[in-house]
Amino acid sequence: MNDESITAWALAARGGDPEAVERFVGALHRDVQRFVAHLCADPQAVDDLAQDTFLRALGSLHRFEGRCSARTWLLSIARRAVTDSFRYAAARPRPADVPDWRLAVEHAQPRGLPGFDDGVALADLLGALSEERREAFVLTQMRGLSYEDVAELTGCPIGTVRSRVARARATLVGLLAAAEGAREEEGVLVAA
Repeated sequence: MNDESITAWALAARGGDPEAVERFVGALHRDVQRFVAHLCADPQAVDDLAQDTFLRALGSLHRFEGRCSARTWLLSIARRAVTDSFRYAAARPRPADVPDWRLAVEHAQPRGLPGFDDGVALADLLGALSEERREAFVLTQMRGLSYEDVAELTGCPIGTVRSRVARARATLVGLLAAAEGAREEEGVLVAA
């Protein structure tokens, strides 16, 4: 879905059009969930944070003026929702009510999905990046946002976004090369 249509729906929703609200939410729901999933460490919280993002957005839609794309505006709200959830969790840590939290986490992980191992490997690689580089890389390379939109979303200069993405790429290429080298060494050791 193109940003112009989504922004037009947001502006129409601001005017009270219920169909525009539905289209706006439907067009960006998946993007918000993916973005939140990359920012937060708790897969169980993704749906709640996405819902919180849309509640915040719909509650403040009357202030949206369309100076940026609705996607950029909504993802900045999602970023704040995740940040607020981190602050809340840090201020009020909740104890787990299970005897073995590691076992509970293992059982909660989806199994048998296509590409699951690749997803785990990608998550591990992205986890090796600093938060700023990971965010810039995910938004531009995986979510397809322009450098300009990411600069506006994160509140930093476009050159910084470009630098973060370039450095993230270099780090990921280095990590992949190291992993391939380790795999080749294991093959040599097994064969010997």
